[in-house]
Parts: sequence; C-alpha cells; structure tokens
Amino acid sequence: MERELNQINVIPLVDVMLVLLVIVLTTATFITTGQIPVNLAKAEAASDRQETPVVITLKKENVLYINDQLCTKEQLIPLLLKYPRETVIVVRADRTIILERFVEVVDNVRGEGYDQVSLEVARL
Repeated sequence: MERELNQINVIPLVDVMLVLLVIVLTTATFITTGQIPVNLAKAEAASDRQETPVVITLKKENVLYINDQLCTKEQLIPLLLKYPRETVIVVRADRTIILERFVEVVDNVRGEGYDQVSLEVARL
C-alpha cells in the first residue's frame, strides 16, 4: 500500500528548532556586559561608544572597582592617573547606592582633569 504524501511532517522541523533554541540559550548565558554583577539603572536613550573606556564600578556594599580590579577610595585616583586625560571614563553604579557616593567619585575623577566621564545604564 502506497500512501500519498499530501502533508508536511513537522516533527523534524520542531526537533531542529528546539535544538537551535537550546544552543542559543546556552551560549547567551556566557555573554555578559561585565564580570562584576551590578544592577544598572534604566534609560531610554544610551550611547554606544566604540573606544575602550576605563570602567569604574560602584557596588551597593561600598565596594569600588576600576577595570574589574578591587580598590579603595584612596587608591582610585593613583590607579586612574596611569591613563591619559583624554581617556573615556565610564561609571557603572548599582541603582541602590547612595547618590552622594556616586557624585563624590565623579567629582574626584573630573577634578583630576578627566572630562569624558559618563554613567553606564541599561536600556529599557
């Protein structure tokens, strides 16, 4: 008995799509914006810069990092002075930190002559 094929068999298609979905989900977990987890604030408009900036990270536990290197408030400026004054500085601050800490860090950085200081935010 020969049976006429008048329908498409979707089971292999679903199998392939599920495998692709698993691959995408597993590789997406390895792609991160930074090594230090920070709960960033949200903004509708954010710029995408192409140059490699110096990243200063402020965590809510009063912990400070410069380019993923743990430092104290007193060590920040000496570590920052290794970079030229034209360097772009990006401050990643946890959304729950006290605003005064953020302003203090940005004020210290700008006081040393670094004019290109910006805040990293997550897109909505």
